Amino acid sequence: MAFTDIPVRKQFNIKTTDKKLLRKWFHLLVLGRILDDRAPNYLKQAIGWSYHAPYAGHDGIQLAIGQVFDKKTDHLYPYYRDMMTVISAGLTAEEIICNGISKDNDVAGGGRHMSNHFAKPAWNIHNVSSSTGNHTVHATGTGRAFTKYNHKGVVISSQGESSVSEGYVYEAINGASNEQLPVIFVFQDNGYGISVPKKDQTANRKVANNFLGFKNLRIIHCNGKDVFDSMNAMAEAKDWAINNSMPVIVQANCVRIHSHSNSDRHELYRDDYELNYVNQYDPLAKYRRLLLRYKRFTEDELVEIENKAKEEVKAAHKKAMSAPDPSPGSIHDFVIGPEYKPGKYPEGIHTEEGPKKKLIEAINETLKAEFRNNPDTFIWGQDIAYKEKGGIFNVTKGMQKEFGKQRVFNAPIAEDFIMGTANGMSKFDKKIRIVVEGAEFADYFWPAMEQFVETTHEYWRSKGQFSPNITVRLASGGYIGGGLYHSQTIEGTLTTFPGTRVVYPSFADDAAGLLRTSIRSEGMTVFLEPKSLYNAPVAATPVPEDFEVPFGKARIRREGKDLSMITYGNTTHMCLEVAEKLEKESGADIEVVDLRSLLPLDIDAIRATVKKTGKVLVVHEDKVFGGFGGEIAAIVADKAFEYLDGPVRRLGSAFTPVGFNRILEKAILPDTDKIIQATKELLDY
Repeated sequence: MAFTDIPVRKQFNIKTTDKKLLRKWFHLLVLGRILDDRAPNYLKQAIGWSYHAPYAGHDGIQLAIGQVFDKKTDHLYPYYRDMMTVISAGLTAEEIICNGISKDNDVAGGGRHMSNHFAKPAWNIHNVSSSTGNHTVHATGTGRAFTKYNHKGVVISSQGESSVSEGYVYEAINGASNEQLPVIFVFQDNGYGISVPKKDQTANRKVANNFLGFKNLRIIHCNGKDVFDSMNAMAEAKDWAINNSMPVIVQANCVRIHSHSNSDRHELYRDDYELNYVNQYDPLAKYRRLLLRYKRFTEDELVEIENKAKEEVKAAHKKAMSAPDPSPGSIHDFVIGPEYKPGKYPEGIHTEEGPKKKLIEAINETLKAEFRNNPDTFIWGQDIAYKEKGGIFNVTKGMQKEFGKQRVFNAPIAEDFIMGTANGMSKFDKKIRIVVEGAEFADYFWPAMEQFVETTHEYWRSKGQFSPNITVRLASGGYIGGGLYHSQTIEGTLTTFPGTRVVYPSFADDAAGLLRTSIRSEGMTVFLEPKSLYNAPVAATPVPEDFEVPFGKARIRREGKDLSMITYGNTTHMCLEVAEKLEKESGADIEVVDLRSLLPLDIDAIRATVKKTGKVLVVHEDKVFGGFGGEIAAIVADKAFEYLDGPVRRLGSAFTPVGFNRILEKAILPDTDKIIQATKELLDY
């Protein structure tokens, strides 16, 4: 059960707290409120800050979060209402305004992300997305890194109470509880999710109480409107999390004085009584009254502090207005992290002879080699590390035995959690390389898509300040009689996102070479494994121990001059079989181009083969409609139209799901008979 009956130590109160500290807090609170109130004016003047979520009413808890945060040891994940939090943590008024008006020197990301998304990655204040609450999973991942590296500090994740309804929040807290991680989850409860009242979100009046049954978890409730109660709660939470290596939830009761944001009209759903009530509980006004009531400051002293804060904001505004805007030419900068450049095999081709290795052996041996090469490499996924088992297909067999549970371990059946914690753990240190089995089958990856999309734009929106160095392994494709959720291939969707690489090898050597390059590169790579080829003799090849394949380099598997087959994955072997058969039957000379890398794509190789043969058949396992082959066909039409002697033809699956019965599967998926028919028609055109 959660720890709920442990009293919070009262370290701070109005009577005994050092006056210098009280002054600092008042200055921060006034500074933040001036900026909070001023933000909408920038929008009215068409200067910027087109999104602003006012924090007024959350002042106490946000001040406390920032005050307990230590940029040298801690990591902070603020949400879009956390202006006071980051000011308390050390961001200047100029940095806040530059974020609000999206200037190039915005420390969060140079105007690439929405205003009011405050960050300073150099201080471990992370740039989170607009997908509310999803950073809780990242915080858990960072907490995992703390434990793996015996780092003494705390991870703080902050959010509104309504975002706790998101499933990934439960996954994050369950994971932090199970792994006993030093993470503080702060719920700033103002009673509303935009216009939706709390009662429509959860049955419990206090959403933190939804987690009462979680083991290894402490829950602290505090008055988020009160500076001292909030400071005591956060200080206690940090001490507990560090000393016990356990997560803490701090539920802070707040009020939202203004609308949810500048696009929301709260008078449409809040009556005058409620609006008057929340104004009466203004945390800044309460703190000011306490300072005077207990004679810690005089009125003149407080006015002096207030005037200095006003001057500070005026000076910051002047500097921010003269700061440079982002350059249109910079949009392609930092789309994805730098890739590893192979040295010995710059074209990804070798002449190795000797015994052939199966594709599954090549992947397993390469994983082990890279784990030996870099001790900061980790792997996790569902069912990948239990006794002698290494995943559904035993791809990771023997890894936990050699590298231990610290580096090779199982994950819950929660694909979003698998992806999100990879993102968060990689934030701890640039040297870390993470491999995740994103799902047991590629078809099951869909729950992880929210975190996948999030991860694709981390590098870009942070303006190169953080690169998620992750390789996502997915067993893909059909021909195994798997049916729904076991036989689909999803590259047609994954390749639409900038910020990731997508590779799809057909042979053992390419699987080894691409996997090595993926792990050694910065940025995220999706490594799609054609599972029907894991043990197929046709995919077995000699594999040099140090083989590397660069991204964006296709491989000519068979030279020809009459027609080009452009393919990848399972269908590469079918195309080679068809090419050999038709040469024997009719003398047709067919070239087979194995793309290997889909994103980035070898456009030069595509153009060269079209120029050589004049006819193109694009063959892949995915559906024709909406499949990746449509992009190839468009590139041929755009870049090599003048060389064509016939239409660009595509062959793939029928526009249906893949059926379970082998008769249905055969009717749906491409095979050699279908490829032969399409090839003959195009040759005769």
